[in-house]
Amino acid sequence: MPKVSSVIVPYAAYLRVYEPLAAFPEPERSHWERYARRADRPSYQEELRRALADLVPTPPVPVPVHESGDAFVLDAEGVLCVCPWRTRLRGWQALAELAEELPPPVLDAVLPPVLRRQAAQDYERWLAGHPDARPWIRTATWQVPINWFVLVSDEEREYDQGSGPAGDTAPVLRYRTPMVQARRRVARALRALKEAVDEGPLIDGLVDVGRWLEEFHPRSYVELDYGGLVHALSAGTLRDDHSAADVAEGIAALRRGDGAAAGAAYGRLVERWRAVRDLRSAN
Repeated sequence: MPKVSSVIVPYAAYLRVYEPLAAFPEPERSHWERYARRADRPSYQEELRRALADLVPTPPVPVPVHESGDAFVLDAEGVLCVCPWRTRLRGWQALAELAEELPPPVLDAVLPPVLRRQAAQDYERWLAGHPDARPWIRTATWQVPINWFVLVSDEEREYDQGSGPAGDTAPVLRYRTPMVQARRRVARALRALKEAVDEGPLIDGLVDVGRWLEEFHPRSYVELDYGGLVHALSAGTLRDDHSAADVAEGIAALRRGDGAAAGAAYGRLVERWRAVRDLRSAN
């Protein structure tokens, strides 16, 4: 089992959408075009560092005061695509979800009720003027939701084990796929699941992520990134993790009517990710 640091590290995975510049209206399009030419664009680690820095002051800053003007940039076959951070919007949404993750006494100790009420009021006022707002990045802690793996294929898997005995370069495990492929896979998976079962959390999750994907330009790219989860998993576990292949195998088995094979694939997934979530309670 990998050693879990006593330092608070966000063991989070990310689902990101990179949209082509054509998807953005002016003057935002020109802003991102200039931004993409910058040599000093912040990294994934810098986004994380800034988020953690806001939690250090007393009292903490649960949501940034100003929206971020940063983004991740991807050159996809000559098409420049950007994934805006939108850390303020994501902070508001994460704060609303936090009540489901922590018991009330712990939540009050981490973020006093007065701060949460103020943030909720700020979000409500902001949302009134931005009713169609949606983030380009989704986050999941201590897991990769099974429905995320539906969007990608094992052939799109990219694994870099990193280098250096002290972990000077962290490993990377991610998938990238064109938006049209991700939407097609969602539609096919939903058909197979609905024919096999009436309802369930996997169907609900797929419907939700499918609706989210419909909000973006059809020439976008979708990225599933293990993010900080790589620090909670051993090199061997990362190397042998082919969860997207397991999901594809399970859906194909459902389409054939082979419940036993579908159950076996689902069992491998559940066991793999239960072991990861169990680390959350480890000292």
